[in-house]
Amino acid sequence: MSLSREARRIAVVVKGYPRLSETFIAQEILALEERGLGLEIWSLRHPTETAVHPMNRKIRAKVSYLPEYLYEEPLRVLRGLAFAIRQPAFGAVIRTFWADFKRDRTANRIRRLGQAVVMGRELPAAVRHIHSHYLHTPASVVRYAALLTGRSWTFSAHAKDIWTTPDWEKREKLAAALWGVTCTAQGAEHLQALSPTAERITLVYHGLDLSRFPAPRAEGSRRDGSDPADPVRIVSVGRAVAKKGFGDLLQALAALPADLHWRFAHVGGGDLLKTLKAQAEASGLSDRVAFLGSKAQPDIVALLREADLFVLPSKKAASGDRDGLPNVLMEAASQKLAIVASDFAGIPEFIRDGQDGVLVPPGDWGSLSNAINLLAREPERRDRLAESAFARLRHDFSMDGGIDLLDQRFRQILDPALPVRLPA
Repeated sequence: MSLSREARRIAVVVKGYPRLSETFIAQEILALEERGLGLEIWSLRHPTETAVHPMNRKIRAKVSYLPEYLYEEPLRVLRGLAFAIRQPAFGAVIRTFWADFKRDRTANRIRRLGQAVVMGRELPAAVRHIHSHYLHTPASVVRYAALLTGRSWTFSAHAKDIWTTPDWEKREKLAAALWGVTCTAQGAEHLQALSPTAERITLVYHGLDLSRFPAPRAEGSRRDGSDPADPVRIVSVGRAVAKKGFGDLLQALAALPADLHWRFAHVGGGDLLKTLKAQAEASGLSDRVAFLGSKAQPDIVALLREADLFVLPSKKAASGDRDGLPNVLMEAASQKLAIVASDFAGIPEFIRDGQDGVLVPPGDWGSLSNAINLLAREPERRDRLAESAFARLRHDFSMDGGIDLLDQRFRQILDPALPVRLPA
C-alpha cells in the first residue's frame, strides 16, 4: 500500500511511559509533534507513578504497551510468534538473538525477543522507522523488530544505557542502526570509538524549553543561614539511586557547622529512599530533612523558586551506572537557583566551576559540605553564579537546536528525496 508522505510515522520506543524522571523524552516528543512529525509511542512497561507531567498530557501520539511479562499475554505473544515465523527475515532474527543469548543467558533477553515479535506484528504500515530511547533493553527490542520487518532504526543514548551495556553489544547495535545521538560529549566520544564510523554518533544536548517555565524571580533571597527562624533552603531533585550520591549529601549536611541554619528537601522516588531516611534519622537530621517523594512539575518548580541552593552530588555507582547531563540542573538554572554539583559525567559541560556554579569531586562529602557551607552564607555570590548559569542555559543549551536536527533527520528518513544536512 502506498502512503502519502504526511501519513508516514515514526515509532518511538521507551522503557516506560510516562515517567516523571524522563521529562527530556517527553519534551522531545512534544516538540517534534509541534513541528508536524507523525509519531507513535511504544512502551515496554506500564507507568508506575500516579502523577503525570503536564507535557505528557499535551502529547497526542498514540501509546501502545508491549507485554511487560510474556506470560501475562500469552495469546498476543503467540500471534506475534506466528507472524514472525512467516517473515523472510525470521532466520536472521533468530541468528541475531542466539548470538546475543549465548553471551547474555537471561530471561530478560528472551523477553525482548517476545516483545519484538509482538511489536513486529502490531506495527501499522504507516510506521516506516523505529527510534529507541536508550541503547540497552529498548534498543534490543527495536533491533529485533526492525530486522524482522525490514524497517530502519535509530537511537538516543543517555547515561545508564551507555555505561552498563557491554561493549560487544554496543558495537553490534551501533553497526545495525542508521545513526544515534547522545546527550554528553563524554558519551559521544565513548560511542564514537565503538561505532563503525564516528560520524554515525552525534552529540545533541537535550536543552530546555524555557517556554515551559516561569520567568525566574527578580532577585534571589538574602538568607545566609544566620537566622534560625529563616534557614537557608537547600533542595535536590532526582531518583534515590546510588549514582545520585544522596548518601554523600546527607553526610555533607550532617557535617555543616552548628551556626549555619538550614533545611533540606529531596524530591523523587527510588529504591534507596528507605535507606536515606534511616541515614538521616541516625545522623540526627530528621527535623531538618524532608523526603517529599515524586512530585509533578509545577510543584517542583514552586520548590525551586523558594529555594536558595540546588545540590546534586552525582557519582559513578558500583554497577557502573552514572548520570549524563541531568535535566534538573538546567531546570534549577531556569529559576536562577545557585548550584553545587559534582565535577563528573556531563555536568561540567553545563556548569563551569566558579562561573555557573560550584563543582566538587564526586563522592567527596567533605568538599561538598564545605561548598554548601560557604555558598549558603554568601547570597551575593549565589546571585552571580545563578545569573551566569541562566545566561548559559539561554544561549548555549536551548532545546531548539537539537530538535531541529532530529526533525530534519527523521524527515529525511521518511522522505529520502530530502537532502541530508549533517551538523557542523
